[in-house]
Amino acid sequence: MSVECFVTGGSGFVGQHLLAHLTTAGHKTWVLMRSPENIERLREQVGQLGGNPALVHAVEGDISRDGLGLSDAGRQCVSTVSVVFHLAAQFSWGLTMERARAVNVQGALNVARLAANQRIRLLMVGGFMLQNLGHLASIGVDNDCPENTKWPAVYGRVGGYEGSKLEAHFAVIRYMQQVGADYTIVHPATVCGHSQSGHILKGQPLAELIRNLAQGRFKAIPGSARHWLPLVSVDYLVRMITCVAFDPTMANRQVLALYEDTPNLQGMLEQMARTLQVKAPRRHVSIALLRWFLMIPGLASRLAISAESLDFIQTQRFDMTDSKQLERKYQFSHPDMVRTLEMTVRYANGHLGN
Repeated sequence: MSVECFVTGGSGFVGQHLLAHLTTAGHKTWVLMRSPENIERLREQVGQLGGNPALVHAVEGDISRDGLGLSDAGRQCVSTVSVVFHLAAQFSWGLTMERARAVNVQGALNVARLAANQRIRLLMVGGFMLQNLGHLASIGVDNDCPENTKWPAVYGRVGGYEGSKLEAHFAVIRYMQQVGADYTIVHPATVCGHSQSGHILKGQPLAELIRNLAQGRFKAIPGSARHWLPLVSVDYLVRMITCVAFDPTMANRQVLALYEDTPNLQGMLEQMARTLQVKAPRRHVSIALLRWFLMIPGLASRLAISAESLDFIQTQRFDMTDSKQLERKYQFSHPDMVRTLEMTVRYANGHLGN
């Protein structure tokens, strides 16, 4: 049965694939856009990804504004939607706490209020680091009583982007629980390209990693042989997102979207290097030492690497029991990650340039 959906962040990488998936299923989808005149370009992209462009419609607004900045006509457009998909976030290393909070925290709360006021499900995309409780404790997040967390200190440790994503997560849950509204959160690993086409957008963390490797900027492997960068293909992610968003039993639950057999970082870099026909780094450098080096003025820019990104390279493994149960329930699984990674590297190297 087709329903109407409302999507924030629809112009982004995951958002485009989500729109293609939703419209292929026949769902009319409203997309929040600061510049609705760009809707034709978005429709073209959705069509290229196999979706139905005719089912994509723009609503002018901005998540950082009260009420999302919706006009009366805009509110009328979204008044009949059944699910709100919140993907929008400002992604950039080096964000100030003030800017990150204004968009990523207050914006998420603004979207949550819309869903709560209409008594419909909020599907929010978080991040896999929110499932690493040891990491959260180490940076000062009180997972049991998040309201006791000293957020400025957390931002100081992990940077504006990650700090705001963490704060937004706990702020939205607290708000939705207070008002008795339903939410579901999907926590993706680092998002790989599409398993068949390799499609990925410039600026995605994995696309930047591929570019750095192709340009010979990887002189050593961050961390040890135990360190890895968990991956998930974008097509698996949007499948999981849409399945749980429409499942009544997933109300007020969270799920990981992560391929647990992702190779360690060394193995991943070796595979990408073979596809690029370049040499892979062989030596390891401790992450603590690398952080210290990146404090040298200009070095982070020259190496095109940010200290903030190093938090995502870790040794933590995750309990995937719930995710596997959902895979069996919805009858889908991760695509072949070796092929997915190869296709992503080929697409990024051939389409995204330098």
